[in-house]
Amino acid sequence: MSQIRSAAVAGAFYPGSARELSAMVRRLLDDAGTPDGTGPVPKAIIAPHAGYIYSGAVAASVYARLTPLRGRIERVVLLGPCHRVAVRGLALSGADAFATPLGDVPIDKDAAAAIAALSQVGIVDAPHAQEHSLEVHLPFLQEVLGAFKLVPLVVGDAAAEEVADVLERLWGGPETLIVISSDLSHYLDYDTASRLDRETCSAIEALDHARIGYEQACGRIPVGGLLALAKRRGLSVTTLDLRNSGDTAGGRDRVVGYGAWMFAEPDREPAPAGDPDEAARQYEAFIRQTHALLDTHGETLMRVAAASIESGLQHGSASAVDPARYAANLQNKGATFITLKRGGRLRGCIGTSTAHRPLVTDTAENAYAAAFKDPRFEPVHARELADLVLSISVLSPSVPMAFENEADLLRQLRPGRDGLIIADGDKRALFLPVVWETLAEPADFLRHLKTKAGLAENHWSESLTARRFVTGQISSQDLADPAGLWRARPAP
Repeated sequence: MSQIRSAAVAGAFYPGSARELSAMVRRLLDDAGTPDGTGPVPKAIIAPHAGYIYSGAVAASVYARLTPLRGRIERVVLLGPCHRVAVRGLALSGADAFATPLGDVPIDKDAAAAIAALSQVGIVDAPHAQEHSLEVHLPFLQEVLGAFKLVPLVVGDAAAEEVADVLERLWGGPETLIVISSDLSHYLDYDTASRLDRETCSAIEALDHARIGYEQACGRIPVGGLLALAKRRGLSVTTLDLRNSGDTAGGRDRVVGYGAWMFAEPDREPAPAGDPDEAARQYEAFIRQTHALLDTHGETLMRVAAASIESGLQHGSASAVDPARYAANLQNKGATFITLKRGGRLRGCIGTSTAHRPLVTDTAENAYAAAFKDPRFEPVHARELADLVLSISVLSPSVPMAFENEADLLRQLRPGRDGLIIADGDKRALFLPVVWETLAEPADFLRHLKTKAGLAENHWSESLTARRFVTGQISSQDLADPAGLWRARPAP
């Protein structure tokens, strides 16, 4: 039996009648104007979530820009703040569909599964039950896009980079739209609100989430995640509207601010090859720094990873790590992949492609996830510990690759050095550099990576993207007493 999340604010934030709701949304969109189909194509938008009489016109200014994309957008990733039920991290709904008076919007279960292993994501329905920050966007999306699937996430206590990591996994291609729900300042007088909202607008245009404070936007955390990723991906941003309730409905003594922005990806142009000598120097510098870090602190990281796996066996969760107890280098943000093997065969592998939390924390969380959350394997059992080989890979920042065709991409790959991330639509996969040990030829490396992503071996399209990175690595086999790893606890 299907689980449907019922509309909670129909008849309050927007009309409860399908006919009246459709007519109201169409009127708002018509008043916003019909785009001519030229100009940048929206990949992501920010829009408000108040009652339609207050913020509907502002929301329509950006939703009207999506009209030419009807039939092209198949998935909407929708993030908004929690107003009623506190959330740690991001709450993903377990429902099969979200209902509005205009019909049911199905949940994209495949996309949901792609982020389920992330430690900051949990399937929790309570925050969704009465939350309006997501629901009010659905009628606009239904009118503009027609049929689509939804990935609904209520965002609570999380870091911007944690949100960015979720968005990165769901980014996809032209079939995926990112929608961030946020109002701006709350209950200030008109002039004060206008001034503060202009500051927020300036921060959004600069892709600088650090400049958006607690009082400036109720959705500042999901907004921050989008801005962090937009900056990394080189997106452009356009401000489409900036007003408050004093401009749309109500008085001017206590107003709520609203804004609408759209984000577009850069044109896919072949980039200059750059200075190969400089690229080599950067590679060598990262390897030297990482090897020095692992030489000094590698065993500590191994014990942190082992303790987190043991915590999972005993308590069902990763071990709690206080970064302040560890060396400064381990407190710095870092991205890791944890690989588990048993008898020479893969037993689990989970990681983070972007540094967004302390290296020691990332190690503990990913070790737990590799042991218990890798959907390809059963959870690790205590009896297996003595035979497990545990490896930690520390990743450099990934760099986008520019290429004209598959042959060009293959020519640029550096066997034995490059880790590679490919993505096309909702298909995405990553190979660590260690994979070159078994797939030494670039063509084999890329072909197997496509298969891992769920693509055909001969797949190629203009929308395929690739990012490369390098790693430093340490294994439990490098320790003097590998078996003793599981009898110890991490020490600063």
